[in-house]
Amino acid sequence: MSTASRGRVLSNRESVSRDWSARISMPSHAESSLEAGLTALKQGNYQAAIAQLESVASGQVNGTTSLQARVGLVMAYARTGEVRKAIAICETLKTSDNSQVQEWAERALEHLIQAKKRKKVAKKAESGFVAFDNSAAKNGKGSPVSSKQRDKADYQASMSSPSWQNNYIETSIVHQGGSKTPATGALVESEGYTPPQPKLYWRQAKRAKVWQPLRKPNLIPLRLLGLGTIVAVFWVLRAILELAMTSVNLILIKLPYLEPIQLFYRDPTVVVLGIVLSAIALSPWLLDWLLTRYYGQQPLSKDSLHNYSRETGRVLQRYCQQKRWQVPQLRILPIAAPIALTYGNLPRNARIVVSEGLLHQLADDEIASIYATQLGHISHGDYLVMSLILLITLPIYRLYQQISDWGNSLPQGFVRWPFNILASLTYGLWCLVTGTGLWLSRLRIDYSDRLAAEITGNPNALIRALLKIAIGIAFDVQKAQKTNYELESFNLLMPVGYQQSLSLGSVVGHIPFECALMWDHLNPYSWWFTINNSHPLIGDRAGRLCQIARHWHVETELHLARQQSIKTTRQSFLLQIAPFVGIPLGFIFAALIWLSWQTAFSLKFLNLKWIYEDWTFVSGCLLIGFSIGLVIRMNTFFPDLKNASFPVDDSLSKLLANPSSLPIDSTNVKLVGKLLGRPGTANSLAQDFILQSSTGLIKLHHVPWLSLGQKINPQDLIGRQITVTGWFRRGATPWIDIQTLQTQGGKTFYSHHPIWSTILAVLAQAWGAYIFLVG
Repeated sequence: MSTASRGRVLSNRESVSRDWSARISMPSHAESSLEAGLTALKQGNYQAAIAQLESVASGQVNGTTSLQARVGLVMAYARTGEVRKAIAICETLKTSDNSQVQEWAERALEHLIQAKKRKKVAKKAESGFVAFDNSAAKNGKGSPVSSKQRDKADYQASMSSPSWQNNYIETSIVHQGGSKTPATGALVESEGYTPPQPKLYWRQAKRAKVWQPLRKPNLIPLRLLGLGTIVAVFWVLRAILELAMTSVNLILIKLPYLEPIQLFYRDPTVVVLGIVLSAIALSPWLLDWLLTRYYGQQPLSKDSLHNYSRETGRVLQRYCQQKRWQVPQLRILPIAAPIALTYGNLPRNARIVVSEGLLHQLADDEIASIYATQLGHISHGDYLVMSLILLITLPIYRLYQQISDWGNSLPQGFVRWPFNILASLTYGLWCLVTGTGLWLSRLRIDYSDRLAAEITGNPNALIRALLKIAIGIAFDVQKAQKTNYELESFNLLMPVGYQQSLSLGSVVGHIPFECALMWDHLNPYSWWFTINNSHPLIGDRAGRLCQIARHWHVETELHLARQQSIKTTRQSFLLQIAPFVGIPLGFIFAALIWLSWQTAFSLKFLNLKWIYEDWTFVSGCLLIGFSIGLVIRMNTFFPDLKNASFPVDDSLSKLLANPSSLPIDSTNVKLVGKLLGRPGTANSLAQDFILQSSTGLIKLHHVPWLSLGQKINPQDLIGRQITVTGWFRRGATPWIDIQTLQTQGGKTFYSHHPIWSTILAVLAQAWGAYIFLVG
């Protein structure tokens, strides 16, 4: 059966997969030439790539080898400026039997023709624009360049646009053993900005040509939550300042010859209120200074943005004219990970910031959809609150980063301990202030997604953008071998959270998007596990965007199951939240005790007057209830692993695709991979341990304060191959509670999660009993 007839029977994805896998036989000479050509292409040696690929492309007219070689030749010719040759090959690829090759060729051909026209115009013009890159900053803004340099910069910038490159069909080198090495797929100046594309299938679902405005959302919950967040920030800052002043005076009292500072005994309410109001008023300019000074932020011209996305300029201009705003100031960060954020306090001084990685990794319409979400934040006004939080948290995080660098510069041992403690306290302070904005960060995204779809008429582009951002973040973590500081410090304002991207962005090459997102939109209890998350589940966001697409009678990018029976029982969920259920039960228990003792006192049977005069015993009952819930859950949460059977190593993708899984299921796992994470002082709380297995990334949880005395420190294993045994938890961010880490040499490290849960339960019980009895 031919490839064309087979494609009429199979689905698109199966057709492409079987078509490419069925054509794996090729002569060894052609295979080596193809591999050499694609390698040269990836390294930027385009002439060598052309020399190797031309012979392969002419050798097999309809074979897979020829298709791969011709796709590579289009890229190489485009990079060397031989547009006519690239166009000619694209014309032949349009006649291919493979529908995905045809689609790629059409997109490439359209872009090549446009780039050719712009090049002709640039040759006639006396002046032109230079696309933003790292060298532009070195030359200086507005530095003179020759006409030839302008032509080359203009053309290369236009060819760097990912509108057709990021959707190309996967070209891969098929070895005799059956393994595949992905070839380069994007023509960008900096290799680090574009992750190697996994074997993905993008439906490229279209946009709505004509669409009706959506029903106006109710913004009252968003407004109230924004106001509540400002109040929460105020009280947290006040408590921190009051604690600091009290602690300083207590220390001064204990020291000889020193007197406490009388100013520190005053109420700091007015001072904190002034700080908060001043921060809101000055946030655009203070954040400009912080981001420029420490993160390399630079202005992004409209012409440079136009090179990557023409639609974005139209979206910004049209919506701002409609709202009678000035177009927000555009900024760019030299960061490889895809990042976008907005800050300011009024529409006229709002700033929209994106990273170079986002511009390189997303297509034209996808970039426009992300900018549209940022316009949504400006329109709804939530960016004012988020700017306040960012302005407060960035200096704290920078302090944590600086203390970590100082600690890592010292030799290991007791001399580093003060820095470890100080860095941990600073990081905890950052988490506390950041936590005030978690709920607003999560809610505001639902509103901005909806408005972005309405502005662009293209919910499918936003779905693709979110998924590509997750892939780009996961690649950035793998490449850096840790979570970069920028990802964590900007996380609250980013379109996609870095933690939710770890597994999703790295596993999509092994399972379809729909399977990876099933848990998000099908599990009936998934909402509970986002309570402490900064972003809503991507599956839920994609589901809502698909509903908008269906409302406009547009084919959806993802075919998500709308309803499906899930085996998860309410009993399992209640057991999962048993410690938190114990808190209200403790309150009920306290009320019953008070009622009983009040009745006994009225009958002059008992005289326990302190019970109803001092209500602190209620907090003791709450702690006791929490402790009982921990004990009830413990055996199910940490089943014995000594005689347990472990699934195979490639089960991570299957575990993630199970929509009925809950953390309480405690699946036994034994995975082999590389340990990633920050080294030394920056990871004193074990906040950044990640396992890079053969099927993706997974977050690791470790209890550092119970590991003292062991011969092996898990930080010493970062970058090494290890075997992890533990309990897999499926939540909004999947993770593994570590039981053991084993090196290839046989050395074993233990993480005592069950012991820590037991200690926590005992402490809560003892503290609650003390409060209850002492009053």
